[in-house]
Amino acid sequence: MAIDKTNLQAIHNVLITDLQRRIFKQYNARKNEFKLTDEDYDNTQTLLVDSVLHTNNMRDINELLTEYCDLFTDYDELTVPTIDGTLNYVLRLLIEHADWHKDNK
Repeated sequence: MAIDKTNLQAIHNVLITDLQRRIFKQYNARKNEFKLTDEDYDNTQTLLVDSVLHTNNMRDINELLTEYCDLFTDYDELTVPTIDGTLNYVLRLLIEHADWHKDNK
């Protein structure tokens, strides 16, 4: 499914925000366990942003979310790496983003 550039930019923005938040949470939870450094965190964030910006369609996004599936830990998030789960996840992020902007005008 082709996504036009304006919509793709909006999807990239919400994906980056949400996945960065999830990486930050995971990093803080496991920092001592795996002896992670701030440089490790920075590298992970850089790779994430680069990966997100190289997605062009829902298939790419699904592959990205499959790669980062360890960030989805809640029971209801376990379907995110599926095709339907990816679409629902992206739509939920866009709706939450729109609702936040509507409430903060």
